[in-house]
Amino acid sequence: MSILVCGAGGFIGGHIVKRLLKEGKKVRAVDIKDIHQWFQLHEEAENISLDLKDNNNCFKVLKDCETVINLACNMGGMGFIQSYKAECMISVLINTNLLINCKKLGIKNYYFSSSACVYNQEKQSNSFITGLKETDAYPAYPEDGYGWEKLFSERMCDHFNEDYNFNCKIARYHNIYGPEGTFDGGREKAPAALCRKIAMAKISKTKDIEIWGDGEQTRSFLYIEDCVDATLQLVSSDYKYPINIGSEEQVSINQMVDIIEEIADYKVNRKYIEGPLGVRGRNSDNELIEKVLKWKPKNNLKNGLQHTYDWIFKTLKENKNSEITKFSYF
Repeated sequence: MSILVCGAGGFIGGHIVKRLLKEGKKVRAVDIKDIHQWFQLHEEAENISLDLKDNNNCFKVLKDCETVINLACNMGGMGFIQSYKAECMISVLINTNLLINCKKLGIKNYYFSSSACVYNQEKQSNSFITGLKETDAYPAYPEDGYGWEKLFSERMCDHFNEDYNFNCKIARYHNIYGPEGTFDGGREKAPAALCRKIAMAKISKTKDIEIWGDGEQTRSFLYIEDCVDATLQLVSSDYKYPINIGSEEQVSINQMVDIIEEIADYKVNRKYIEGPLGVRGRNSDNELIEKVLKWKPKNNLKNGLQHTYDWIFKTLKENKNSEITKFSYF
């Protein structure tokens, strides 16, 4: 029996497949993108290019599977999700179709990747805030478009647990970053975008980089290897309620630029411009996951950014910044 990883051609999906294969698991990897556009392609897996918004495709890929890890959705950084709200909402079809067909086939072990974008925006109006607890998603006022899709899909998983005795697990990711993901083209998130900007400035021997807003907006960022650890621990657990997977190391965008400048050994001039910003401040509260899974991140932000910057700088130097960087499905 296979583990089905949906969104396997994306950033997190590629790392999940890699880890599962390393553990000796049989993996069926599915993504909407053409296989040649996947960030990571592992030959040991059964790799399939299909659109899971099509109900028939979901039925096909679920056959002979015992566990589903659903990472598939149309998403990107703040610039993308604020500009393509309808596209983000349409991803609700993927989770819906997968759950319906899991019920038909008797597959009950299911994982849904949600997001910190489900949290009430009124609790995120200051730059540095107290970490968001899982209960802070209600009363509901999530990020428009993407956040609503995630919150609705969480509710569907909850009700499949209640009505059909499913074993759905739900993780709310807080800004996952690291190598082997998108860093250009409009879908990239802040760590990759800033690493790219500073790397390009260093390579081209220029100084100016653009930053959206005043740079005082804050987030916490979790390194990909820690994300994979927590995700697979949750998949193997019996915990059925939404839970944060993130870091409590909250920093401003300006502070993150400081860290990347130090890593790159290169100072830049910051030009602040108008742009999509999202909430003013967001941070994870990890009390629940530490209690339930005994999990804590192993990598601090500087360590993770070092790996990320080195990979992006090397990729740019080797002229590998091809069309693949313009596609990113979570």
